[in-house]
Amino acid sequence: MATQDKNPSHEVDERTVRKAVGAAAMGNLVEWFDYGIYSYVAIYIASSFFPGGDTGGNVALTFALFAVAYLVRPLGGTILGPLGDRIGRKRVLALTIVVMSGASFVIGLLPTFGAVGWLAPILLVVARLVQGFATGGEYGGAAAFIAEYAPDKKRGFYCSFLEFGTTGGFVLAAGMVMLLEVGLSPDAMAAWGWRIPFLIAGPLGLIGLYLRSKLEDTPAFLELEEKQQVSESPLRDTLVHHWQPVLVCMGLVLFYNVAVYTILFYMPTYLQTTLGLESTPALLYILGMMLMIMFVIIPVGALSDRVGRKPLIVTACVGFIVLGYPAFVLLALGTVLGTVAGLAILGLLLVLLLGTMSATLPALFSTDVRYGGFSIGYNLSTSIFGGTAPFVLETLVLSTGNNAMPGFYIVVASIISLAAVIAVTESARKPLPGTSASLLAPRAATA
Repeated sequence: MATQDKNPSHEVDERTVRKAVGAAAMGNLVEWFDYGIYSYVAIYIASSFFPGGDTGGNVALTFALFAVAYLVRPLGGTILGPLGDRIGRKRVLALTIVVMSGASFVIGLLPTFGAVGWLAPILLVVARLVQGFATGGEYGGAAAFIAEYAPDKKRGFYCSFLEFGTTGGFVLAAGMVMLLEVGLSPDAMAAWGWRIPFLIAGPLGLIGLYLRSKLEDTPAFLELEEKQQVSESPLRDTLVHHWQPVLVCMGLVLFYNVAVYTILFYMPTYLQTTLGLESTPALLYILGMMLMIMFVIIPVGALSDRVGRKPLIVTACVGFIVLGYPAFVLLALGTVLGTVAGLAILGLLLVLLLGTMSATLPALFSTDVRYGGFSIGYNLSTSIFGGTAPFVLETLVLSTGNNAMPGFYIVVASIISLAAVIAVTESARKPLPGTSASLLAPRAATA
């Protein structure tokens, strides 16, 4: 409305917004680069950290360890999220990126099963637990950081860069693993080549830390501090007064994360171990799909500012219900055309979520509990349904012999989430709860 409050504390120039978006997206890139490389070198990790013999069983164990990190993500979200509501988004996000990248760096240095026996997978579990704890405070804070900096009318556009960073992390991880596999012999890759991407995660984290250290906290949080309205107990306030949006958040994240972890995390292993593709062709397929997603994701975010977030989320949910299983039937054919068609269907449906969720979820919560409420709901749902997806899917395929079972899993998750999708309130072009209108500074708006 023309009479919206134009509080100067909420007027930010476009250059500052872009810097904030870049800093948050870089952290997300590091997070998903870390998680992506674990998935893309899962076969090498299986042979390095477990005794030889049952390759399929060792891969399943590797994905079980992948899921271990998600056991502590709710704990990380419960501690770090409310902490971000008390001391600010910037400080907690600096901590999360250092710990995440540091844990990945350590994984690249761990001894193998052949060197230290069962101590090797134990150390891997410890590193994954530390990484999972830090990750529990990353995505919710990064999404809140961008959402609180972005102007209301362009929040979908700017927030979509967060998931652009997500996909960029996957592309970087997949591309690096593919180049290593092309450039190294199979023996060298299995012996030490798989460690290189983990070691690179350390410097990437330092770059992200530098970018984040150059920014002030968000205008919304600074306004909360100025008005002395920062909650003394954000965790209590979230659980007592804001449990309903937490439940809606969990419902939305359920099918969102099942889709993400099935399509982006599990897919490389599925193409190799289930469909029998060589590693390099499998990664080329995944890279093609992710590059398509990166090309489309920003326009989808901008589209959500025009038509609303809810129509796009509903379309994705219904699309997965109708097309999720047929997409995997196409993949199970094992042909080039079937693989391309199946991945195209899944990728296009996924990008409708990637381009909208990072703007939708922060708008469920008011400023005083946004970081904590988002982090608790997101990580509880992710822990139960997201991180377990690769292990569950690998187990379902092995136990049933049905290569299309991942599609069935996505369909069931989408049906369960349908109530939350319907319940979500449209947030496009509206101020975030608990704030006045968020605008671009007049000079930037007319530049």
